[in-house]
Amino acid sequence: MARRWTINGRFLSQPTTGVQRYAREVVRALDTLLAEQNPLTRGLELALLHPPGSGDFPLACIERREIGGMNGHAWEQVQLPSSLDGSGLLSLCNTGPLLSRKHIVCVHDANVWNAPQSYSFAFRLLYRNLLPALGKTACGISTVSNYSLDELVRRDVIPAERAFVAPNGHEHALRWEPEHSAQTRLAASRETVVLIGSAAPHKNLDLLLNMADRLGEAGLRIAIVGMSDSRVFRSGSARTEARNIHWLGRISDGELAALLGDSLCLAFPSLTEGFGLPALEAMAVGCPVVVSDRASLPEVCGNAALFASPDDQDAWFDSFVQLRTSQALRAQMMGKGKARAAEYSWRATGLRYLQAMAAADGVDTETKIVRAPEFT
Repeated sequence: MARRWTINGRFLSQPTTGVQRYAREVVRALDTLLAEQNPLTRGLELALLHPPGSGDFPLACIERREIGGMNGHAWEQVQLPSSLDGSGLLSLCNTGPLLSRKHIVCVHDANVWNAPQSYSFAFRLLYRNLLPALGKTACGISTVSNYSLDELVRRDVIPAERAFVAPNGHEHALRWEPEHSAQTRLAASRETVVLIGSAAPHKNLDLLLNMADRLGEAGLRIAIVGMSDSRVFRSGSARTEARNIHWLGRISDGELAALLGDSLCLAFPSLTEGFGLPALEAMAVGCPVVVSDRASLPEVCGNAALFASPDDQDAWFDSFVQLRTSQALRAQMMGKGKARAAEYSWRATGLRYLQAMAAADGVDTETKIVRAPEFT
């Protein structure tokens, strides 16, 4: 008897950030596992339903269909559930229809509670109501790290008995083909610290922007990916106009790979994260990372990163100087980073979702994955 599941394809109509990257790579992993006829796919039929205007996303085994004429939450809450025809539903980007009961949804973090200042009132209001409601109605709730699991359970967003961890993977970064643009070639050097993020306060980019003069005096530069306009950081502040800051804006994966490969390190000073995918991507392509010692980052990076408190400028400065002056340390961190990244696999996460779907179908009720492996 066929087991029918539908993937919520709303992510195909959205800009690709970390959450949408997660959805794309999980779906690719599921498509590959279907092609390989993994035992957990026996009798499984997967379809990807998406709103109009979605971008190209080739798949070999998963049927892709455009439905409805709406977009956004209206499409997700009204047109998607009306098209399920009794199938289970997999939603990978935090939100999904409340009327679906045979529903597995991934809630990536508790940031609307832990970092409310980073979100608009309307966004906070929506997520603070929608996520706990999904926690009550969905038959399974995944998240991306043990830290996020603990936070979501602690805040009564999701029930521990129906929750499991399905982390990000690294393989997509290995597919990137490094290719500089004129601006990334100009910014990249063994004296360049790369920052990836936004002006959201929990990303804590101010920490390094406030160090710009000190870093410049030491011969270090900052390349900021994701933001191209210094005006979002306190317009008129001298630190945003420092000559050693390169504002790169959005760049391609190939440009990012080239930038990381030719720079000193990635700095990731977040106050809170659900996972911290940029750190994993940097490690995968052989770029040393200096990360915050908060939230999920110690769990994700293990012993493969240099850690600093997100409010200790001296610790960050010392880490950058150590990496620049010690080739042995740099080589050691590159090797450890690649090994650590290899522990996180999209294929393994795809298998976790197959197990969750099988359990919901009553096929594999003995399997219960709760926490991610504790890496050492």
